Amino acid sequence: MDQFISPKKIYHGEGSLTKLEDILQELKAERIFILTDPVLKRLGVIDPLLEIMARYDVKVDVVTNVVPEPPVKVGDQVVEEVREKQPDLVIGIGGGSALDLAKIAAVLAGNEGHVEDYLNLSGTRKLMNKGLPKVLIPTTSGTGAEVTDIAVFSLENTKDVITHEYLLADYAIVDPALTYTLPPRVTAASGVDALTHAVDAYTSVNFTPLTDSLALDAMKRIAGNIRTAVWNGNDEHARDQMALGSLLAGLSFYNAGVAGVHALAYPLGGLFKISHGESNAVLLPYVYDHIWMACMDKMKNIAVALSLPTGGKTDREVAQQVVRSLLDLIKDVGLPTTIRDYNIKSHDIDVLTENGVQQTRLLARSPKVLDEKSIKQIYTNAYEGILQNS
Repeated sequence: MDQFISPKKIYHGEGSLTKLEDILQELKAERIFILTDPVLKRLGVIDPLLEIMARYDVKVDVVTNVVPEPPVKVGDQVVEEVREKQPDLVIGIGGGSALDLAKIAAVLAGNEGHVEDYLNLSGTRKLMNKGLPKVLIPTTSGTGAEVTDIAVFSLENTKDVITHEYLLADYAIVDPALTYTLPPRVTAASGVDALTHAVDAYTSVNFTPLTDSLALDAMKRIAGNIRTAVWNGNDEHARDQMALGSLLAGLSFYNAGVAGVHALAYPLGGLFKISHGESNAVLLPYVYDHIWMACMDKMKNIAVALSLPTGGKTDREVAQQVVRSLLDLIKDVGLPTTIRDYNIKSHDIDVLTENGVQQTRLLARSPKVLDEKSIKQIYTNAYEGILQNS
């Protein structure tokens, strides 16, 4: 028997931010805690949100204590701020880091302890209370954080997560208008992040027919529009399709889980502070170059979703073509294609491997077993820019 989980309500489409008015009326909130990125506040991206709030008799606290790839201490700071303000509702608006911090702050406001107490790899406490209601509003098309129950934190050498159904949003609002001002590199990194979610979920051993359907649809929308969104950010259709593709990919990977790419991306972020989206992007073709032979039927369907020609080709040739097309896509959107481009040295491969092996939760979903030898080979290929099997 399969199950599928999502937020209680999801709103998508241009103008969907106005649905916040319905939410405020439904919850009868009197004090609202808004967590966002300082840059978004400075650029006025959150102004439409504040204008909605101004029409209601509510107290609003806007906090900008958000940093990319947040460490545990930042999570603790945000939690304490929510506990101090005692709001009725938490709203996270921004990229994945803002949304993850909003999730954990809303939940831990109703629980004892600190962020580190609940981490997947080392935490000893269990969440006992749901905490405060939360609305999650992404301003990028990539992380899918608005529809997952995962909060990611950077540690000294890697990353860890808190995952629990209580972290799931009560309401998710995906308004593509909030992404119109994203610069090309952020659009590229977040877009490839979303594509990685879809591909990783589609080949996960925990797939279901529903997650497969969502993942394939997401791939088609993202691959067909990401280049336009990156290089012509004013194209509203491309922005809308990227936002919807990211949402669909998020729903798919939340239920099927991500696997090898994310597992090996975590040490890149933890050790070298490479953004999550770029960590996934630089590894995506090299991980699938290593595992395509274990998911050949899936690779054929990915080829169709990516609009690749398959006529007259063997299954093997189609799978190899998919891998090469992923590398080409990353080049086309202007992202680095080797970990060497991030000033990583060859001697760093050992520590990356050591940390990658520890991501057992994610590695377990890979269609091909990724042991220490395999992981080291993938990092080596990503360093040298070699597609060994494609």
